[in-house]
Amino acid sequence: MTTKLSVNLNKVALIRNSRDTTIPSVVEAAEVAIAAGADGITVHPRPDMRHIRPDDVYDLAQLLARPEYAHIEFNIEGNPYAGPEGGYPGFMELIEQTRAHQATLVPDDPNQLTSDHGWDLRAESNALRAIVTRLQGWGSRVSLFMDPDAEQIGRAARLGVERIELYTGPYADTYGTEAGDAVFEAFGKAAQAAADAGLVLNAGHDLNLDNLGKFATVTALAEVSIGHAIISDALFRGLGPVVADYKALLTS
Repeated sequence: MTTKLSVNLNKVALIRNSRDTTIPSVVEAAEVAIAAGADGITVHPRPDMRHIRPDDVYDLAQLLARPEYAHIEFNIEGNPYAGPEGGYPGFMELIEQTRAHQATLVPDDPNQLTSDHGWDLRAESNALRAIVTRLQGWGSRVSLFMDPDAEQIGRAARLGVERIELYTGPYADTYGTEAGDAVFEAFGKAAQAAADAGLVLNAGHDLNLDNLGKFATVTALAEVSIGHAIISDALFRGLGPVVADYKALLTS
């Protein structure tokens, strides 16, 4: 199975938002990434709108609704409990309005710099169950952002979600160190637990051209979502060539 590449465009919006301008264009970045081989586009809108804004979500949904992009997946990540705030309409409203192909639910706090842990479903299963059902009723596949914990992954399966996304920060942090092999083994066991539970496996966070090749050998890895490393590399080599390199690594 070839692992699909979804390109996260948050950092494109972050650069744009540093000035009162429309440059660089998030939509144009999506078009370049797709032309270079991306299988999907990911955004993670937050209530503070520090990067992706609601208009970006709507514009990308309109772009990806074009017939020539019928094969491209739109993945919206975020905290489903994030409601309306200022110009932010709420995560669930964004999904309802766009009917994204995939809704990836992330337990991030508004004050977090970035996502840094998965769901604790011992505390959240009852509350999330209705949310999962509503999202699926809108036609969106649901993925939960999870740590490599087999017991928690089993709880995710019992919620009826189709996928999980493993938080790969610990793998990236220990890659190439003495602790790296043990951490990678833990992710392998988590991947097998997901497969045994009937869940399709996604992964993301701090994956890059150095560490992605090894992680892509994990059992039945369907999709990776990568943003920071791709946009960082693109500053030096261009977005199209960089996306092509990531895609080539996943298909080699």
